[in-house]
Amino acid sequence: MDDLAGFLRTRRSRVDPAAVGIPTDSRRRVEGLRREEVAHLSGVSVDYYVRLEQGRATQPSEQVLDALARVLGLDETERGHLYRLARQRRRRAKAPGGRVRPELLRVLELVADAPALIMDHRLDVLAGNRLAGLLYGQLMPGLNTARHIFLDETERGLYADWEKCTLDVVGHLRLAAGRYPEDPRLASLIGELAMGSERFRRLWARADVRARTHGRKAYRHPLVGLLELHQENFALPDESGMELLVLSATAGSPAEDGLRLLAGLGADSGDAHPTVNAQIREQLNDAHPPPGTPQH
Repeated sequence: MDDLAGFLRTRRSRVDPAAVGIPTDSRRRVEGLRREEVAHLSGVSVDYYVRLEQGRATQPSEQVLDALARVLGLDETERGHLYRLARQRRRRAKAPGGRVRPELLRVLELVADAPALIMDHRLDVLAGNRLAGLLYGQLMPGLNTARHIFLDETERGLYADWEKCTLDVVGHLRLAAGRYPEDPRLASLIGELAMGSERFRRLWARADVRARTHGRKAYRHPLVGLLELHQENFALPDESGMELLVLSATAGSPAEDGLRLLAGLGADSGDAHPTVNAQIREQLNDAHPPPGTPQH
């Protein structure tokens, strides 16, 4: 299925005809707008719009895309996604490599009182600090949060707002697929999730896109209970596709006490995952060996 065509169909089905001045009655069987109605409201020919939805029309102009975005009521994220899908035939973005700079690893070590991690566009965790490892109960490099949320049922209880998390994950992956349509690892991940999760299949078919930059994120940790945290996403430069995520607690809140307790439990047990910090330091040493270290 052509991605642009599919996106247009799903957005069209969600527009309330009455909201755009089209009267309806009980005989109307189409959900949302008809193709000819979208064409009329957008100022394009019905034939051209039909060809767009069939994947036969290429390179729609900026004016046509602007008109479609207005008629379909697209928000800023959806509008950007529409433009990327329309340009895919002209220019294919290369998927980023995913190497974390040593300076970013040092930043993770400096964040001591909040879980912090670096994640790529596939939701692969590339690095995480000590508290992040204790929160998720496993080493950070190698964790994919999409698999964790959809496929690892034993870990589902960690996410207090599991259903909302699934919406965020699918919306993020939709955006990533629009940016990097020729990324084989991303395509493989999406296929794996579709094979393993009926909920993922249903949400993916909706073609929703989401760009979450900040907001509440609640975890139900087996050792310290409910942690209501604030997630802040910082997009990293250089078109890397990576984000730095920091999960902070409000000062004086139960969540702050919970994170402090979690950090203490990890220290008392010699760290639930003592290699988390060691991995970061090892990567730093590889990039910048201490003075006097023999060079091979």
